[in-house]
Amino acid sequence: MRTVRYNELLPHEIVEARTACPIAYVGIGGVEWHGQHLAVGNDALKADLLAVKCAEKGGGLVFPPLYWGENRESHLMEANADPEGEIAELMGLPPASFAPGYMRRPVYEQDRAYVELLLHMLRQMESLGFQVLVLIAGHYPLLHHARAAVDWYHLDGRAKAFACTGYELVQDQIPDAGDHAAKWETSLLMALRPDCVDLSRLPQACPERSRRDRQQPLVGVGGLDPRDHASLEYGQRGVELVVDRIVAKAHDLLGR
Repeated sequence: MRTVRYNELLPHEIVEARTACPIAYVGIGGVEWHGQHLAVGNDALKADLLAVKCAEKGGGLVFPPLYWGENRESHLMEANADPEGEIAELMGLPPASFAPGYMRRPVYEQDRAYVELLLHMLRQMESLGFQVLVLIAGHYPLLHHARAAVDWYHLDGRAKAFACTGYELVQDQIPDAGDHAAKWETSLLMALRPDCVDLSRLPQACPERSRRDRQQPLVGVGGLDPRDHASLEYGQRGVELVVDRIVAKAHDLLGR
């Protein structure tokens, strides 16, 4: 088979792959500030590419990732972690672009609509013949929405479903897994999409930079400093272990 992406396959290829392994994966994320060194689509990018690696390793197919629909005023760097307007400024936008109420829809309505969208996706994947449905949340707060959708789906759904981010499955082996645009996320994207990482955009430890400049907190980065701690090798180890754990859980559900 030339790809594991459902939307790129011909009908007979879908039937063949689904018959062999009726597991469906989909990555969910969004567009959010991830420092000056990572693509803003990091969350959905990594979730989608982890899903692809899961299908390549253990069978199944991958549905197109979801970048849209999540709450844009809660648990978002631009809206909730930028009191000085630094992120907005670096994006070339006025702070009002992310001021409370800018989506012109109450926060609880945004949350409910997103959960309903995920439920719609789960039911659609079930209707297409899949028996295990996996939501991979690249934006960690979306795990709550994904789990709510899975619980709702299980009230009348015929398939088995589960949601994860990936990092929480491997913390027994990698205790510092999970952060925001720091060691973990930077390393994962190094392994998955190196063209979407550019550490040179961050202040570096070099003669041209003062020590004070090097010690300034990185804007919108939470966790171990990626300049000192991120690496391709760490990212590859993280990707491999996350994929192993997700595939094992999906196949466990398939075998029940």
